[in-house]
This record gives sequence, structure tokens and C-alpha cells, in this order.
Amino acid sequence: MLLNRYEHDQLLFNANLKGATTQAGLEAYRGDLVLEEGEIADALGRRKPPHSVVKQVALLATADKLTFVSGFMEKIESLPLFADKYGKDIAADAPAVLFVENIAKPMRVEYQGVEYTMIPLLEGENTVWNELLELLGLEKGDFKGQSAEDKVITVCDAVKKDLKAYPAFDYAAAVSQAVAVKKEARVGAV
Repeated sequence: MLLNRYEHDQLLFNANLKGATTQAGLEAYRGDLVLEEGEIADALGRRKPPHSVVKQVALLATADKLTFVSGFMEKIESLPLFADKYGKDIAADAPAVLFVENIAKPMRVEYQGVEYTMIPLLEGENTVWNELLELLGLEKGDFKGQSAEDKVITVCDAVKKDLKAYPAFDYAAAVSQAVAVKKEARVGAV
């Protein structure tokens, strides 16, 4: 299975869900996905923490293809890195939804044959999962009796049906619309 290969290659990070769904041959994953690996730390090939990740990822995968992708990237400029590492594994008809911190408006971006729906989200405003549920209008009742793995299928199905069509841009035009993100420093106890 594809997710087992990712796990073997140490590309899954901070995993909180990885398992089979009730659909035969389909696995779900929630956690982070490594963009830039850390250096090799020891003779056994274990690595130091990654330099960058796609955060709060939700994936559905067959034996050899990703059939659903969602997650959070700080910069739209990270899309080529993501596409180079995982794009060949994304099925042609798979919904790919990326929340991106440095864009001001939703858009669709085709890159290396995959269409990504990109939605602005400041890190820490909301979790990607909750933001996606809100965007799709899904509520607790929509998941009644489902396993954590099958909830990812429900979200994928809703994305296929309900996600609005946003303006389409090529990658260069999308990057030209990137905005500067101001981070606020927190003072005192959190």
C-alpha cells in the first residue's frame, strides 16, 4: 500500500490516524506529510525532524494512488516541492484541497496535471479539518456511526460534490498573488 511506503520512507510525521476504511483497498491517514526531510541522524537511517511539512493532512490512498488530499501549507511557493514529491501519486480525478497561509482569496491551480483547490487560512485560526467541515457544511450527524477512517471518505465525497468552483490560475499567476503574512508575537502565558 502507498501509505506503507510513505511510512517506510519516513514521510508520515505526527500521525494520528492511519488505517483501513470499510471500502476494500482504501486507507485513510491524518497527520503531517514531510516536504523536506531532516538529515540522517544515525547509522540505522533514522532522520532528524523534517525541515518542512504539509500540516494537518487528510489522505485517502489505494495501493498506488492518492484519491484525496487536503492539508495546510504556509506558502503557495511550496506547491512545486509538494508536487515533485507526491504529485505522481495523486490520481487524475482526486480532489486536492490545500489551505495556504499566504494567499488572499480562494483559487484553483493546475500544476503538473493535478488541479489543486487553494483556500486562504492563517495558521492557528482553525484546524484544517474543522475549516474543511465548515466550508462543506458537514456536521456531527453526517458522521454518525462512522470510524475515523470512514469520516475521511465522507469529507472526500462532499468535496467532490460541494466545493465551489473558484477562479483558475496557472502557477505563475497564482504565485504573483501571494501576500505577506504578519505574525503576531504572543506575550505572557498562553
